Order: sequence, then C-alpha cells, then structure tokens
Amino acid sequence: MTYYYPGAARPSLAGINLNIGAGEFILVTGPSGCGKSTLIKILAGLLPGFNAGTYGGQVYLGEKELRQLDRRSLVKQVGMVFQDPESQLVMTGVEQELAFGMENLATPNHVMKSRMMEVCSLLGLSGQRQSPIDVLSGGQKQKVALASVLALQPDVLILDEPTSQLDPVASEDILTAVKRLNEENGLTVILVEQRLDRCFHLADRVLLMKDGQVVYDGIPGEAVRWAVTRRYPFIPLLAGLFAETGYPEAPLTVKQGRAIISKWLPPGGVHLKNLTDGSPGQAGCLVEVKNLWFTYPDGEEALKNVSLKVKAGEFVVIMGDNAAGKTTLLKNINGLLKPGRGSVRVGGRDTRKLRVEELAPVAGYLSQDPNDYLFMPTVREELAFTINSLGLEDNGLGKRMLERLGLAGHIDKNPRDLSTGERQRVALACILVARPRVLLLDEPTRGLDYNVKAELGQLLKELQNEGMAVVLVTHDVEFAAEYGSSIVLMDGGTVVTSGSKYDLLSGSSYYSPQISRLFNKWAPRVVTREQGRDILLLLRNKQLRETGEV
Repeated sequence: MTYYYPGAARPSLAGINLNIGAGEFILVTGPSGCGKSTLIKILAGLLPGFNAGTYGGQVYLGEKELRQLDRRSLVKQVGMVFQDPESQLVMTGVEQELAFGMENLATPNHVMKSRMMEVCSLLGLSGQRQSPIDVLSGGQKQKVALASVLALQPDVLILDEPTSQLDPVASEDILTAVKRLNEENGLTVILVEQRLDRCFHLADRVLLMKDGQVVYDGIPGEAVRWAVTRRYPFIPLLAGLFAETGYPEAPLTVKQGRAIISKWLPPGGVHLKNLTDGSPGQAGCLVEVKNLWFTYPDGEEALKNVSLKVKAGEFVVIMGDNAAGKTTLLKNINGLLKPGRGSVRVGGRDTRKLRVEELAPVAGYLSQDPNDYLFMPTVREELAFTINSLGLEDNGLGKRMLERLGLAGHIDKNPRDLSTGERQRVALACILVARPRVLLLDEPTRGLDYNVKAELGQLLKELQNEGMAVVLVTHDVEFAAEYGSSIVLMDGGTVVTSGSKYDLLSGSSYYSPQISRLFNKWAPRVVTREQGRDILLLLRNKQLRETGEV
C-alpha cells in the first residue's frame, strides 16, 4: 500500500504490507504525521475516494478488494469512529443520530430500538437519548459517535483516538467495553491512540509507525523491548521508565510494575524531599471568579456558586467528568458567556462590561475545536490576521512561535489540510502572538504525540515563568501532573476541591498519574516522571547491591 495526498511530494504511506486476522485487537501508534490516520482511512474505504490522491497497492476485506465493494456492503462490515466527533455527527438529536445509520441500512424498527438501548447502556448514554447534540460536551459527542457505529454491528471497528476528549473514568469504561466486544463477540478492533498507558496492554498486536511505514509489528511486550533499544519514544510511560533506569523487565501495567519493585522497598517506604508546587504566583489576582452561577437557555444549570482566583505566574489545571462545567467556566472567564449571578473579573475589570474582543488581548482562549479559529488560506495568513486585528507589530513573534510548536514547515499550507494536532497548534500560535496575560486552554493536548506534548508543556512552563497565568482544562492526567502546579476538580457544575497537584493527584483511583499509582502507599505525593525515575533508580541500586550484581 502506497498513498500520496494530492500535490504531496512524499508519500503518506510508503509500501505497507499488513495482515490482520479476524477477532484481533490491533493498536497503531507513532509520531504525528507518520501515516496512522491515513492507514485507517484506507482500511475504512475513505481514501482515495474522498481525497483523490495517488493510490498504489490493494486492500482486501476477506477475499474481496475493498474498492470492489459498494458503499452499503462496506458500511455493514467496517465502522470507523473519527478523532473529531463534529466531523461525524449529522443529526440534531442523540436518538436520531443513533438511528440514522440503521435507517439507511433499512434495519427493522424493533431491531433499531433494541440496539439503541444496548449501545446507550454500554456507553452510559441512557440519560442523553433525548438530548440535542449541540448541548453535549465534547466527550459526550465522542460517545455518541461511537454508539452510532456500534449500533450497526460491524465486523471491524476502527477507532481514531476515541478517548481523547473523555475523562479518565469514561476512558476506562470505553476501552473496557471495546475490549469486551473484542473478546466476547469476536469484533476485530483497530485502534489508533497516543495515550498508550491506558491501552497498550489490551492489544494483541502493536504496529509502530514512522515516516509512512510500519517499523515494528508484534506483541506488546516485545514492542517495548524493540522500542527501548532503538530509542523509539512511543511506548507506555512505565515501560519506558523501567527501561531507562536499568531494569530488565518492562511492565505494561501498574500491577506488573508494583510486583517488580515491591521486594526492594525499604521499611516505611520512600520519602522524597523538597516537593514544591512550582511557581506560587505573583502578587495580585489576574482572574477572580466569585459566586458564579450560569444557566443555559434550555434551563441547564451548568455552574453553581463557583469561586476561583488565579494569580499571574500560576499554572492551574481544571479537571473533572465530562459535562462538569469546565468549558462553561472558561467561556465565562474570556467573556463568551456572561454570568447569571456572581461576577468574573479579569485584569481587575468586570467581564459583564466588556466585549469579547476587548478581553482578547488580556485573556487568550483556545477551544476544544481548532476549526473554530481557522479560516484563512495559509498558516502565515492566520497569524497575520490576528496580528493585524489586534493592531500588533509583526516583530517575528509569529514565526518564532511556529518554530517552537514544530510548525515551521507548514507556514504556507492551508490549515485545514493539516492533522488535528497540527491544527490545534496553529490555533494556539494565533492566540499566543497576542501575548495575553491569561491563557485559557481547553483540551490542548488532544491529538498530540508524546514529543509534541512535551514541547507544549515546556512552552507553557516558560510562559508561566514569564508571568503569564495559564488555566488549562484537560482529561490528560499525566500532562496535568507533569506541568501543572495546582489542580481544581469540578463535578456537577461546582468546584469539589482545589490545591497542590502533589496532594490532589496522588492516592486517587482515576485522577492520578501512573507514577502515583505505581508508588501508592509506598511513596507519598509522587506524581511526576522525574520523581518516579529518582525512586526507581534508588530501588534498582538497592537491588543490584543486595543481589551482588555490582
């Protein structure tokens, strides 16, 4: 299989040969732009039909070449869930969306009702069956997209980062449900993911990709060993850390990791010193939310008596279940929404009295969907539009920002021809060229690979150190633990608790990074990769001394 997008000088896929057996669970991963999404679009029959391009090679589904199958036959056998649910949902209501595909396949009415009940129960959507699509959170829309495909009962399910907008609990539920369908119903699953800690151990086979090729195809444990010896970074955090610190074993789960280190722990566990929460913030509040209530026109009370303060130089991470009110809170801070009761002050000014464009130079906001921002024909013109609209000087900041975000090679491309992760970074660059005092980010790591995510984290830390306040909504617990300083947990439109990441992200079952769960009850307040490496090195040295290996 070889494929060139229209006008591309290099192939997106370069000579791939691959066999997938019925009932297999395949995980596909690799850096952004390596060809993962192109591969699964071809397997789903979407390329080259919808994008033209140059296509070489064959794909067989059973004994028939994919291009010989009519669309109706193909949809009955292969279902695909896109990374961006907005591009997949076509109806106005949840129940209509679930019925749409089945209606087109002339599914009997009683069968449709039965399947809708089953998929809603499986994915926790029973309470949203009568809801309009446009009032759902990004995560709920992602569940609806998955449910609409599962209702067709395909033989092959293709998933492009299905948990990228889901909270940790919902993510576990979705992957568990997919694995159960794989094991109990024989469903063939092809999963593209960047957050490998939650799914690497579920796969029967792992495909590691680079530059349009499958560079490794094998079982998960062997894939880790292959990747470590070749410094290929796209492996689960725990496996990589154990390999870096000299352990011969590479655990894929917390359970396996705890079994390896348990016998070498000193009595009383391990206590690291000098755990600081990063920058404590500077004097004075940049954002003050006081007794905020907000109700949408349909009567949904999304925020209930929320109070929050953010100082210059703080890095605040807001977490919680889907539909907890996180995005609504950000929109109230940047002025897109106005408080029902209570007040929001940004830079000392009441947002009720300010237009959104007046707040933009002070509070930069990046929504979940980067397509909201992108409408110019090139990336260069997107940046120029922001600079000119705000009356700023073009002093080369835009170009430097693109370089910092790994986008220098895309400056003359149409933003809509880029991947989801690349579009997200272009939109972020457009926000940052205004140098706002407060940066509001809603799920900015969606679609980003490990390397790009680390670069984004370092950039945000630099901006924090320069005095910018960063307020970030995310379901990415690992990112929050690594780069945030304080955590705000929301549920049902209220702030449940807030405080240091070392206190709130350790000891939890779900809102806790793998490092913290690895050392649960053995090493308190451990949440970052560096802390985990320090402890693993300590225990490895103890192991080597006691076994006489050194």
